[in-house]
Order: sequence, then structure tokens, then C-alpha cells
Amino acid sequence: MQTDYRAKFLFETLAVRGEIVRLETTVGTVLSKHDYPPPLQNLLGEALVAAALLAGTLKFEGLLMLQAKGSGPLTLLMAECSHDGKLRAIAHAEGAVADAPLVSLLGALDGSGHLAITIDPANGQRYQGIVPLDGLSLGECIEHYFSQSEQLSTRLWLVAGEGRAAGILLQELPGTEGIRPDDDAWNRLCRLTDTLTASELLTLPPETLLLRLFHQEDVRLYDAEPLQFACSCSRERTLRALASLGAPELRSILAEQGHIEVTCEFCNEQRLFHAADIDALFL
Repeated sequence: MQTDYRAKFLFETLAVRGEIVRLETTVGTVLSKHDYPPPLQNLLGEALVAAALLAGTLKFEGLLMLQAKGSGPLTLLMAECSHDGKLRAIAHAEGAVADAPLVSLLGALDGSGHLAITIDPANGQRYQGIVPLDGLSLGECIEHYFSQSEQLSTRLWLVAGEGRAAGILLQELPGTEGIRPDDDAWNRLCRLTDTLTASELLTLPPETLLLRLFHQEDVRLYDAEPLQFACSCSRERTLRALASLGAPELRSILAEQGHIEVTCEFCNEQRLFHAADIDALFL
């Protein structure tokens, strides 16, 4: 099996679905773009996995964006996943970043930080949900988001380390038609998943992991979907962004520097624009 993938599964007789995500090459690529300290490396791995898990719960063509913001040494943690499994992520830090809980790094222990999940469909209206950062870990904060914004019982288990990351998601289904009553199902499945070790989540194949956890349940595992790093930046998109600054501002920069240089924060791709490029924007 490929190193980077998302595998969905369904409990046939229970109103619960799930997903498993594993990332290795994608994490390595993201970490190679910037010199992140180890605590941020692990948080970026978790954020990439979380974005892939959340995007897998949606039926849409477009992009899911996960952002955690605060006023601490870590000011931004952001990850994106498209409907076809393309991922990218970035973190912004000011000063030293210690190995500490996410909300502490974001300076959000006083409730000042927030978590935003944005759905940007290819066709349709953009939607964004924002909640306070309520929880020590990224997984706990996302669970709080779902309890406040989506009213869907959702649990995430996220792990990262040594250039790899993985996660598992469980989510109650809104409809129960054709599902046998089982008032303890959700709590039972969550308790079983709580027994997973980080090593098991990072290394066990999905078939083995699900058998290890839910051997008494009727579980259907679907074919794995590939995931990979890909940046959505382009010369054309950069020009459109520059155009929003207006011709006077751009020509002022050209007069001072002779050209305009733009570097993508996600992939570090540098693009140069000269007077002819800017003139063509405003013809």
C-alpha cells in the first residue's frame, strides 16, 4: 500500500463511520520547505492528518481549510486538503516554540484564540465555522468545533513524529434508518479506539488496525484513496493577487526595486514580475 492514503470504513449495523489517514512523504515534503523546530513539525503533521480526515467526511469538489490562530509564540497553524487528496500546510511562529500543548503555544489558554474550518466548494457558496480553542490538543479543539457547529458526535485521534503522521476519525451518522438500536455503540467504539497506541496508529495496516479494535463488529473497509502534497499556487493566481493591490502601488514597488518578487509561503516557489507583466494586468 502507498505511504500516504485515506481509508474510509463503515460499521454496517451501527450509525457510525470512520476514516484512517497515514502520511509520510507529504509530511516530509511540507517540513522540507521551512526550518521548523520539532514541536511545530509534529503539530504540522497532526494538522495535515486532521485536514485529510475532515475533508473525507464531505461530499464536495473544492477545498477544506483548517486554521488555528492565537497570540502566543505560535500565531498560526494551517492545513488544507482538496477533494482529490492534495495537501499543504504552514505554521507561523514568533520566537522560540517549546514542546507544549497547542492552546498554550497559541496563547489561547485565556480563550483568545480560535479555530476556523472553511469549506470552499468549486461550485457554491463558501462556508466558514469559527469556535474558540477549547481543548489542549488539536484533536480536542476540532471535536469541540463539531459539537458546537455541526452537532455531530466526532472523535479524532492524531499522532505525529519522526517525519510521519497518522490519525483515525469516528463520527456518528445523522440518519438511523435501517440501523439496529444500540445506545452504547458510540461510547463503546470510542473506548475501544482509546486503547490504540501511537505506534499502532502509525504502523498497522488499516485491515489489521480495525481487526485489532473492532473484531466483534461488522466493519466494511473501503479501498484506500491516495493523498499527496501539492501547492495550489501558480503564476496566474499570484498575478490576480497582485492586481488587488492596484496599479499605483505596484508601479511604486517597481520604481523602487525594479521588479516584484513573490514567494509562496507554502511551497517556497519564487516568482518574479517585471514592468511588462504589471502593465498587462491593467490594459
